[in-house]
Amino acid sequence: MQELHGYYLEDLEVGMAASYAKTISEADVVLFAGISGDDNPVHVNEEYAAQTPFKRRIVHGMFSAALISTVAGTRLPGPGAIYVDQQIKFKAPVYIGDTAKATLTITAVDQRRRRVKAKTDVHVGEKLVATGEATFMVDSKPSE
Repeated sequence: MQELHGYYLEDLEVGMAASYAKTISEADVVLFAGISGDDNPVHVNEEYAAQTPFKRRIVHGMFSAALISTVAGTRLPGPGAIYVDQQIKFKAPVYIGDTAKATLTITAVDQRRRRVKAKTDVHVGEKLVATGEATFMVDSKPSE
């Protein structure tokens, strides 16, 4: 099972970063609406969305947060890390067809509490669309 584990607490340092990018499709938005139950018409109804300030459908904000979770669970800290909290501010809309890139950058490592804090940003191109901070619980290396 060790081969499935991500970084251990002792391997992490302030400044380490990882990213994940995804081009968001129509199917992604429909599936996310189905999974989450959030069928707000601004996400799923083109006619309704055309009447909003966005002028077209927007991707769920929490879809951006899910991309951050992808980084945390698969790259850094990686498999085995447990989300403890997330603060997030949505700064701009993401549209169907956009490529959103989530980046997690470690800002603090607390060896005693087994906690890692990270800056979490999501960009579409150069535009920051979501920003925040997260805390993760990370395993220490097993005793030999």
